[in-house]
Amino acid sequence: MAEKRLLKKYANRRLYDTKRSEYVTLSEVADWVRSGQEVEVVDAKTKKDVTAFVLTQILLEEARNRNVLLPVPLLNMIIRYGDNDLVDFFEKYLQQIIRSYLAYKGAMDEQFKQWLDMGVGASEEARQKFLQANPFQSLFDDLFRGSATDKAKPPK
Repeated sequence: MAEKRLLKKYANRRLYDTKRSEYVTLSEVADWVRSGQEVEVVDAKTKKDVTAFVLTQILLEEARNRNVLLPVPLLNMIIRYGDNDLVDFFEKYLQQIIRSYLAYKGAMDEQFKQWLDMGVGASEEARQKFLQANPFQSLFDDLFRGSATDKAKPPK
C-alpha cells in the first residue's frame, strides 16, 4: 500500500501538499482518496491531526452539491447518539461492514459476469452440464434456455 500523503492545513483553510510542495483543493484530495490514496492532514500551527475534519468537510461539500448525503432519519440518530453510542459502532463495525459488502458485491458481480460469458456462444450440451452442476439451476434455467421456452411455459 502506498504511503499516506501528508497535507498541512493552514488557518486560512488552505491545504498544502508536502509531497508536491503546493497548495491543493478539497476536490483534489477527494480524487486521491477515491483512487485509493490515504491522506493525513495536520494543522500547520498545532501539529494536531485534523484528517477526520477535512474528510468530513469533503463529504459535506459533496452532499451540498447533490443535496443528499445520508438519509434524514440516520442523520438524526447520529446527532442524537453520536457522542456516546455510535462512536464505538463507527470505529469497530461500520468500516468492516462496508469492506465486506464491497468485497461481496465485487465477487458476485464477477461471478455473474462469468455465468453470462459462459452462456454466450456455449453449445447446448455445455449449457445443460452447467445447469446440472449449478446449485442455482432454477435461477438460470431461463437465462440459458432462451426466450422460446419462456413463451411455451404457461403463466403462473
